[in-house]
Amino acid sequence: MHQDRNKQRAKMAADSDPESEVFEITDFTTASEWERFISRLEELLNDWKLIGSRVGKPLEKGEITSSSWEENTQEINFADFKFSITHHCLKQESAENESREEAEEDVCPLALQDLLCMNNDFPPRAHCLVRWFGVREFVVISPGANCEAVVSESKCSVCVRACSVSSSLCFSLVPLFVQIQQKWRKMYAGECQGPGVQTDFEMVHLRKAPGQYTHLSGLLDIFKNKMSCPLTPLPPISISIRFTFVLQDWQQCSWPQQPPDFDALLAGEVGGVEFGKLPFGACEDPISELHLATTWPNLTEGIVVDNDVYSDLDPLQAPHWSVRVRKADNPQCLLGEFLMEFFKLCCRKESTEEILGRNPVEEEGKENSDITQALSKLTEPAAVPIHKLSVSSMVHSARKRMRRHRRTEESPLNNHVLNSILLYLFPDAALDKTDLSDVKSTQHSPGGKTEPDRESEDYHLYNQLKSAPSDSLTYRLALCVCMVNFHHGGVRAVAHLWQEFVLEMRYRWENNCLIYGLACGAPDLRCCLLHQKLQMLNCCIERKRARDDGGKSGASDRSRLGPESAGPAEVSPGKSWDSWSDSEEEFFECLSDTEEMKETESEKKTANKSKAEGRLQPHGKLTLLNSPEPLFIPVTQEPAPMTEDLLEEQSEVLAKLGTSAEGAHLRARMQSACLLSDMESFKAANPGCCLEDFVRWYSPRDYVEEEGADEAGQTVIRGDLSTRMKIPGNMWVEAWETAKATPARRQKRLFDDTKEAEKVLHYLALQKPSDLTLHLMPCVLHAALLKIKEEEASEDIASVRKALQQVTAHASKLLRHPNPDFKKLEDLILQMSAVEAVIARARSLKAKFGIAGGEREEDADELERFVSCLLEEPEVSVVGAGRGPAGNIIHKLFVSSQRAALLAPLEDEAGRSGGTDDRKTVPDFPPPAGREVLLRTCVPRPAPYSKALPQRLFCVLLRDEFRLAGAFSSDTSFF
Repeated sequence: MHQDRNKQRAKMAADSDPESEVFEITDFTTASEWERFISRLEELLNDWKLIGSRVGKPLEKGEITSSSWEENTQEINFADFKFSITHHCLKQESAENESREEAEEDVCPLALQDLLCMNNDFPPRAHCLVRWFGVREFVVISPGANCEAVVSESKCSVCVRACSVSSSLCFSLVPLFVQIQQKWRKMYAGECQGPGVQTDFEMVHLRKAPGQYTHLSGLLDIFKNKMSCPLTPLPPISISIRFTFVLQDWQQCSWPQQPPDFDALLAGEVGGVEFGKLPFGACEDPISELHLATTWPNLTEGIVVDNDVYSDLDPLQAPHWSVRVRKADNPQCLLGEFLMEFFKLCCRKESTEEILGRNPVEEEGKENSDITQALSKLTEPAAVPIHKLSVSSMVHSARKRMRRHRRTEESPLNNHVLNSILLYLFPDAALDKTDLSDVKSTQHSPGGKTEPDRESEDYHLYNQLKSAPSDSLTYRLALCVCMVNFHHGGVRAVAHLWQEFVLEMRYRWENNCLIYGLACGAPDLRCCLLHQKLQMLNCCIERKRARDDGGKSGASDRSRLGPESAGPAEVSPGKSWDSWSDSEEEFFECLSDTEEMKETESEKKTANKSKAEGRLQPHGKLTLLNSPEPLFIPVTQEPAPMTEDLLEEQSEVLAKLGTSAEGAHLRARMQSACLLSDMESFKAANPGCCLEDFVRWYSPRDYVEEEGADEAGQTVIRGDLSTRMKIPGNMWVEAWETAKATPARRQKRLFDDTKEAEKVLHYLALQKPSDLTLHLMPCVLHAALLKIKEEEASEDIASVRKALQQVTAHASKLLRHPNPDFKKLEDLILQMSAVEAVIARARSLKAKFGIAGGEREEDADELERFVSCLLEEPEVSVVGAGRGPAGNIIHKLFVSSQRAALLAPLEDEAGRSGGTDDRKTVPDFPPPAGREVLLRTCVPRPAPYSKALPQRLFCVLLRDEFRLAGAFSSDTSFF
């Protein structure tokens, strides 16, 4: 007891000590997380200038769908929870003239005007809140990307209350919505505050509609009970109803894709094609569903009856019909599949030998491995058989070796298909002639097709895409490789075909046969590299034939006038290539024999004295400066043709020489081989000439003529070389001094056709299937664009024409790069597939609406416009509803689908059999897949003396969804 008293006294003493007192102070002025959230939301509304009232005109019909929407998004935090704030606003034409004013008591928010607007009921394409409430501007607060949903009721009320406070603090008249519950449910709660008015946005979402609310009468009861209007009777309620019917079964409409021709060479698959034709069209119907929306706008409660017993809502009697089509997801299209399978070859890295498993050359070498008698076989005389020079015999013999080493069952391509492809690529192989010298390298297109119009824009499309002309061998090869890859074994078949093609090229080179389908002349640098290589090989064959046959070759030794000389003159007779002997036609590679050197020197001495060689024609009236002899244009060698890769290599070599004086001198010497050849030809044709004579023909601008007076005082014209020609160390002067009088026929060849041909053949043999695919990709895409243009011409679709222009522009930029990006190539092919799908949809719709049938002309035009709009627009109104031409067809489609679904006879069959009772029991339309009801009115709430304000309820009834979205306004001044 005593101890307890002592403790109590000590405690009292401690409490009385001022230093021992402790005060706990709670600062209620510190902002909470909720208040910080409200402040940040208020700042955001001010930044977006969503404060004060806004004057706006009523929405016009369809403006919500046709106009564009603007969205601004920012993120703010509520404690550690992230919210995404998005402002949605309709862009209106008169928006610039509208002004935001200070809030006034009598200004009604635009959202309340939109609740009663009837011009945009059931928009085909809009935000869900726009569809349910009809607002043109609103703000949505939703959880961030990786945040959980706002599910609990307390959190929902906190967020909604924050919106209400921030809206009132900054006098914002824009509705604010908070997304609650799981995102897939699309549940929102919100508020809109104005001077003396507040609108609450509420929502109900259920899996299944209660039985008493599946019709109009039950929904009206909900609307009336929610409003709790004190007035009796209630003001009239405006009702808009929309039923949606879905057609999935197309009984009377067949898929418009053409069936395969089983008699054709390579038929057997849907859309099977012959050589040179790309497939086109969808393998399945690209239109999966047709949605018919029947609408009854602006009804009143007493006009229509719809309850659980009876309904006045007959789709055929609906005043407004609208249709939308649901497109099949990624329809299987033939052209797109062809292109995509061809593109996949680009990723294969195996070589031809690795794919085929054997090398015919190596196998042949094993068979001939006995080399003991090699020298005797080379030296002993043997008769050289001269076969007929028919291309058919060449094609046959060219493949003997390979087929000897590959059994028939191992070949990816059977002989029948391979021979057909080779005859398509080389139609001249079917000619049985002993002399093929008259066979031109370019002829009409095979297969009886007419030659393409070379003046058309489509023909010159290869210039933009860097591919090849549509009548060229390269173009046909691309189509064959694409088809073989798709139909006949993939990469192995491609490798087999390429091996046969390279063998054919070598055989044509060895037998002096021009390559069919290639234009004469130097390689066209506007085309793809593979086409240039084949043209180079053709040039080599032309020059080789010119030497071997002893004839005049326009490709090897065409006369070349001076680069700046006047127009063509008459060729001097007696000095043509035909007058020279066969031995003189040969270009000398080198002079290794002493006898030949002595003979050549003696000929040169004779030529220098009196004999002029290699003359083509006189150069107008010009004479030599040092003699009265006329100045002759010499026969010169044509510069060596080059492909773009050789030009690039040459430019790299020249660039590596550097900028030093020695490098520049060496570079000039390397580039002056053609100049030196021309100088030697000029000296041989004009004995006694000087450099000034050569310059007058070769570069007239470097020979300056001036008028002057002679000793007698008469006016004479004196000429001299230009300043640049007189620079010390000028390459022209140096080359002139080293040049000897040698005619073109005795000079070293500027273009070694044998070497270049072997280089081309080696290049072709080293190409892998993936390399070949990249080379031919421009040609395949070129062919695909031409195919799409051809198919679009019969459909006349504006969107397709615009898309084709964009695809062509994209392809022209992409394909000009030597190594195009694979991802961009794939995107380009997908764009083409999308265009193909649009054309397939157009054909499907035309078939379903019977446009090709025997309708009246005005009906056919209307149906054409209707189908065109279905392709371009999200939803199309049906003129005349169920009584118009399109409406009648749609009605018949639903009737036939219903008859098929219920196994009932069609109308004509039922009429013949007299079974009218059975027919009447089958409804024309199935039960609606979706029902939408929009209820609107304007009543005072919450008191009878309150201001009459808009009330709105949007109801959605689907098979597995029931949704009510209500906007209920209250008077906050008189309540």
